[in-house]
Amino acid sequence: MANGQLLSTTTQEPSRTPETTGGVVLELDDIGKHFGGEPVVSDLSLSVHDGEILTLLGPSGCGKTTTLRLIAGLEKPSAGQIRLDDNDVAGNGQFVPPEERGVGVVFQEFALFPHLTARENVAFGLQEWDDTERDARVEELLELVGLETHGDHLPDELSGGQQQRIALARSLAPEPEMLLLDEPFSNLDVDLRVEMREEVRRIIKETGVTAISVTHDQEEALSISDRVAVMNEGNIEQIDVPERVFQQPKSRFVAGFLGHASFLSGEVHGDHVTTSLGRVLRDDVNGLAHQYDGSEIDLLIRPDDVTAYPANDSEANGRVVYRRYLGPTVLYRVELDSGETIECMHNHSDRIKLDERVAVRVTADHELAWFPAGQRDRAIPPADD
Repeated sequence: MANGQLLSTTTQEPSRTPETTGGVVLELDDIGKHFGGEPVVSDLSLSVHDGEILTLLGPSGCGKTTTLRLIAGLEKPSAGQIRLDDNDVAGNGQFVPPEERGVGVVFQEFALFPHLTARENVAFGLQEWDDTERDARVEELLELVGLETHGDHLPDELSGGQQQRIALARSLAPEPEMLLLDEPFSNLDVDLRVEMREEVRRIIKETGVTAISVTHDQEEALSISDRVAVMNEGNIEQIDVPERVFQQPKSRFVAGFLGHASFLSGEVHGDHVTTSLGRVLRDDVNGLAHQYDGSEIDLLIRPDDVTAYPANDSEANGRVVYRRYLGPTVLYRVELDSGETIECMHNHSDRIKLDERVAVRVTADHELAWFPAGQRDRAIPPADD
């Protein structure tokens, strides 16, 4: 396909929407937190809805764990307010201690009592309950997490996944208003981590509890969450359903942090964008308003948005400079003749050699995100038509 031919894509709207339309149960208004004069969280505002799973996602040091600790009451904010169920729990001269907030916490180390059985660990926070009610609640939760036959086992007799489920059951036992999970899968091996994501999501949804999770793992955040809040340098860059955060990132940071991201420069002309890979239809670019006619932009290209195949010199527009075998797939990095670099993801059976000349084509089946060419760090929201 020669440069200048239109490359058509099919628009596909994000499929996931929040599974709850419940009211707001948690509000953070302009929260700030300083340690030794250094800001860790700055002017952070956030609302969490009843029954949803929200994940705070970001790199180490971005403030996500500090935010979780502020919600739990394990830290006091330096500025701003926190409201839980319309009650001030921090700020405005108020500070409600963690044990009075009705919030359960699952730590990454699980923190089970080694001398107590699984059943006793789950019952630990129910000392004030009637014996009959407590026993019934414990058995209910052991059944919910699939460990009703392991109640008499000590923690060191349980696998990592079983320990995590007991820690989750213990946090759910007092029927908290909200559940907080701090890197809940980081201590598990890769295969078990995937299994436990699905299991933990099922358990949380069955109980109907509102949950906030913290992770630096992009796949975990996208798979478990109703909404994802991507954090960077103490604030939220974007919060939305997983599909939209991934497909329509609001900043280059979000685009790059949520997976492989290449940027293809182009110029807007009427009904299309001219690029080194040919013309991309304007209708296949998200929110590209008419006042951007004649402007230079950068299209966000994910590895599965493009396809490369061996070609002769008359058709080729790039050269393979990197190849990584990933089992089911192979990641190729192609240096285009234009000087730009594009990454492509292919089936594991494809055989493209290093240094081979290839033709790269845009084959995305969704609207492409874009950024103004002069705005290298953040996106300017597209103007309305």
